[in-house]
Amino acid sequence: MRTVPRWALVSSGCAPVLLISGWTVAGRLEGPDYDPFTQTISVLAAYGAAGFWVMTGAMLALGACHLLTAWALRAAAVAGRVALAAGGVAALLVALLPAPSSGGSLRHGSVAAIAFTLLAVWPVMATERGGAAPWALRPAPCLAATAAMCAGAAWFLIEASQQGSAGAVERMVTTLQSVWPFVVVVSCVRTSSPAPLPGE
Repeated sequence: MRTVPRWALVSSGCAPVLLISGWTVAGRLEGPDYDPFTQTISVLAAYGAAGFWVMTGAMLALGACHLLTAWALRAAAVAGRVALAAGGVAALLVALLPAPSSGGSLRHGSVAAIAFTLLAVWPVMATERGGAAPWALRPAPCLAATAAMCAGAAWFLIEASQQGSAGAVERMVTTLQSVWPFVVVVSCVRTSSPAPLPGE
């Protein structure tokens, strides 16, 4: 099995930390007028938002983390690595094409949808069917991860259309998307580590 470098634990582990820290700090900068339960992350990175640079920086860092992790994940199928890297690029574009201070943006919304889709499907595209495949690259866990992310997307669309808890659902799904690469890397590193000799 192709080994995954241990530095990938840093690139993949930093992704959720940076994302969650970004929206937490940016939300505090926005003050009480911002409701994280009903308002999306894009509001924090919109032109003129108090937390614009914080959230934009977090999204740029998130995209860079996904790119580095995709490069390191040599144990995953190439299609999955490409999808994760493309998701990282799309995350960079989301940061570089922020939403306006009011109203919607077709460019921002389209890029965000592409980023979400790529980060939702990469687990199932990264599947390795060999018996020696790490746990998180086996078909069942990969399919479960993609299914959970897609179900979350459907839930988000429902909440957004009903002006419900879109912000909370978005945070739940994006957290899962940012954590899953770390789960995969940990699984790969553990599998590729040599077994301890008796008595060690």
